[in-house]
Amino acid sequence: MTTLTPPLPSTLRTGLSRGAVEIKQFFRERDAVVFTFALPSCILIMLGFIFDEPLEGYAQVHASQVFAAGMIAYGIVSTAFISIGIGISGDRDDGTLKRLRATPATAGAYLIGKIVLVAVTTLAEITLMLAVGVLLFGLRLPTDAGRWLTFGWLLALSVIACTLLGIAASSLARSARSAPAVMNLPVLALQFSSGIFVNIAALPAAMTAVSSVFPVKWMGQGFRSVFLPDALAAQEVAGQWEHGRTALVLAAWCLLGLVLCLATFRWTDRRTS
Repeated sequence: MTTLTPPLPSTLRTGLSRGAVEIKQFFRERDAVVFTFALPSCILIMLGFIFDEPLEGYAQVHASQVFAAGMIAYGIVSTAFISIGIGISGDRDDGTLKRLRATPATAGAYLIGKIVLVAVTTLAEITLMLAVGVLLFGLRLPTDAGRWLTFGWLLALSVIACTLLGIAASSLARSARSAPAVMNLPVLALQFSSGIFVNIAALPAAMTAVSSVFPVKWMGQGFRSVFLPDALAAQEVAGQWEHGRTALVLAAWCLLGLVLCLATFRWTDRRTS
């Protein structure tokens, strides 16, 4: 009598199960949770209190509110790019990926699990940052559906792009020990050159031209368009919010990130490959 072997779970189902495991593991590491969530909010608090004067020509808007809106981009980069890149480097270094490779789990299922973790941590991070912006700096939440719709597609494209790029960048680190330096260096440079940590209107044209190639500048600009008055668009490089161009640039980085993931993802580190 022939017995039928039940089919293996789909990649999506396995990935969602893996995502639940990732979330449990993440929240069990209290120091990682505190660091991941606290750093962007702490930087926002410091910048907000240092630069809390009204903007010239816009008496109703303070510089701290501009930082609070744009810093959402850094919160996403922190959870979707830095944390994921460091986490995958750690999994590769301690043999977690090697052990997973011996199971029916595919690379796609593993990456879906990481995306699930990013989605949860990013939502928690943004909620915390918005609370800081509203309670400490008077940031106003949008009241019309159009701005929240813009927030939705900005968030989705930003998270996907940063997650895929973080996965790809994890292959640049030779070990888990070097991963934080590898992941943080480009992020730190882009936060300044993209107008996240400073007023973008004060940056040299050459610097903003270079930063416009990368997603962080468009993420910051997009989130400022959601939470700030439309008159503040004049402070941007092009003098407008450029929603269409923002969507195209972020979508292009999503595609590029996917290509880089497929080309660079490794189950083992360089020392054993």
